Amino acid sequence: MEKIPCQLYLISPLEVGGDFPEALRAALSAGPVAAFQFRVKGIDNHAAARLAAPLQEICAEYDVAFIVNDNVALAKRLKADGVHLGQSDGDVREARLELGAEVQIGVTCHNSRHLAMEAGEAGADYVAFGAFYPTKTKATEYVADPEILQIWSKFMEIPCVAIGGITPDNAMALVDAGADFLAVSGGVWQYPGGAAAAVKAFHAVLA
Repeated sequence: MEKIPCQLYLISPLEVGGDFPEALRAALSAGPVAAFQFRVKGIDNHAAARLAAPLQEICAEYDVAFIVNDNVALAKRLKADGVHLGQSDGDVREARLELGAEVQIGVTCHNSRHLAMEAGEAGADYVAFGAFYPTKTKATEYVADPEILQIWSKFMEIPCVAIGGITPDNAMALVDAGADFLAVSGGVWQYPGGAAAAVKAFHAVLA
């Protein structure tokens, strides 16, 4: 079966109010994006839902999957396209029962094929490996080598996401290794030329 070309998966900064909706729109208008992950911390679901609403509308406008980070209840409340679970954020099978068959469930697997295989057996739709490069977006406990993408993509059908410090300058090694998606946060929102320029720069690599 022919492999689908690597796609872009954007992850929000923790601050998504203010002018962030305009930045998101600029990014999505600059080129195809497969998914956007809504990632906020330290606020209740009511506040999170208010922040999510305009972003979810923008994603729908551009036909971009809206994924909620770490929070099955919020994903259900928003009728999100998916949820992304860390290793301590709940069980894939329980999330599936709560959210239904159509919702995409992704799982953080760090640098472990064992965790990824467990996630796949539990019904995950994709697995995420990383961090591949130093990142300031979140504390990094695990470092992954691109070889894990090569091995996974060769032997497993479940898509794999590469995450952690990815920029247009270092992305090619991960694409070549077999990543199905590049998950990017700071590499887009903190890009010197702005989010739209970042997406265009990533697409130059993906092309």
